[in-house]
Amino acid sequence: MRGPIPSFAILAGETPDAQEAASRLTALYGSCEPEAADAIVVLGGDGVMLQTLHRFMNTGKPIYGMNRGTVGFLMNTYSEHGLPERLARASRSQIHPLAMEAIDSDGVAHEALAINEVALFRQSYQIARLRISIDDKVRLEELACDGVMVATPTGSTAYNLSAQGPIIPIDAPLLALTPVSPFRPRRWRGALLPNRQVVEFEVLDPDKRPVNAVADHQEVKSVRRVRVRELRSARSVILFDPDHSWDERIIAEQFRY
Repeated sequence: MRGPIPSFAILAGETPDAQEAASRLTALYGSCEPEAADAIVVLGGDGVMLQTLHRFMNTGKPIYGMNRGTVGFLMNTYSEHGLPERLARASRSQIHPLAMEAIDSDGVAHEALAINEVALFRQSYQIARLRISIDDKVRLEELACDGVMVATPTGSTAYNLSAQGPIIPIDAPLLALTPVSPFRPRRWRGALLPNRQVVEFEVLDPDKRPVNAVADHQEVKSVRRVRVRELRSARSVILFDPDHSWDERIIAEQFRY
């Protein structure tokens, strides 16, 4: 975003570090009510940022995070100096969530949005068995695994990365389909998909091998079928410092060892 932001709200996570930072920044710069703010400043870690992106989805309010948590991949470096100037210089990216439609064992439909990923997990000690279709065409007759996920570019550096999935630039029109501990096919490591495609999971043998589905923090137990697609009509706006952009983080992360 270029140019001054007239007003902003400061929101913080529950940790002492985040709360103390909020008090100091509010004393320095003030803070208005979120509904009246032109931008939202978030203090905490990636979990707090995700909650805030969900909360202000489709409002047009840009979200600027400063790290007072642990990893903070979605956050900028914390500093008490020059906050209005940093907001004025920040670059913005639009992110679109995934829409999950899940049918549970009782035939009840559940809908949820995910900014990071939609993931399926085995519910018991027995491995999950899943059939995967892309745009209604079966691509994998059976995946035996602990789980599988569809991740957005934003989520590609989160759980997707820990499962050896690919890192995706934030503006790339792609989704990552990544298995978790695949047993059969043993060598299948997932796929990169155009973000216009719809992914469907069918749970095979759901009574014996129950599976749960999770969209970010919303969980549906004992699912039988899950459809996932990018929802282009919904969007959140995130701000990054120009010298600490998402593209720079993507490149740096791929050269860590």
